[in-house]
Amino acid sequence: MNIFSWNVNGIRALQKKGTFQEFIDRHKPDIICLQEIKAFKNQINFNLDNYFEYIYPAQKPGYSGTAILSTLKPLKEIYGLPEEIIKEYGLQNDPYGNPNDEGRVLALEYQNFYVVSVYTPNAKDDLSRLPLRHNQWDPAFLKYMLNLKQKKEVIFCGDLNVAHTEDDLANPKPNEGKKGFTKEEREGIDKIIQNGFIDSFREYHHGNGHYTWWSYFARARERNIGWRIDYIFISQKLRPKLDNASIYPKIMGSDHCPIAIKLNI
Repeated sequence: MNIFSWNVNGIRALQKKGTFQEFIDRHKPDIICLQEIKAFKNQINFNLDNYFEYIYPAQKPGYSGTAILSTLKPLKEIYGLPEEIIKEYGLQNDPYGNPNDEGRVLALEYQNFYVVSVYTPNAKDDLSRLPLRHNQWDPAFLKYMLNLKQKKEVIFCGDLNVAHTEDDLANPKPNEGKKGFTKEEREGIDKIIQNGFIDSFREYHHGNGHYTWWSYFARARERNIGWRIDYIFISQKLRPKLDNASIYPKIMGSDHCPIAIKLNI
């Protein structure tokens, strides 16, 4: 089973150019998780044979949103974080807006596992959303993943808006303490790993130079001055079934590129 994730930064533009269809035709993902679709359901026409479509848009036009396309029909789709977790961590009090109104978490339940597409709120340039991210969002999302893991194995993937280690961005020193590379955000990934989830890409690839996002400025992508902020995490019991993990930096259409794993499941 080939599972992909891609922050498309606007699905309508990719479709208009034909880029998304070309990607599907070439790579034939069994499941693909999308983030930042930036569209309502009635604005999207995937028109893909053999795929079930699940779309979770933000309430705000042209903003955020997730989706999952799957060749395998799930048992159930789950939109957003559970209300009890939202209340427990006070996420409804986020001054930027309730994250459940932003279409950030979409889960599909299958016979033996869950697949989750997630678009984590960024800390903002002035770090004004960092306390929310560190104290509320990260622990709330992790609790949700652990709750799911008590029932079945879990694969969650998407744009987590953080480079975990110095190997995950081209210029770590000048970016230390800035959005996407604060100790608080990095701690969120530490806790994910400490709680039994595996960063699939790092099972196969080590060192720097492997990035999933590049600024549009100063030919950053051409020069590979990027960040690895997109991940596919799997629960530990799935590790023996993991066959490969990849990043596809040559696939264009977004400021992010697709990532993927192959699971013998």
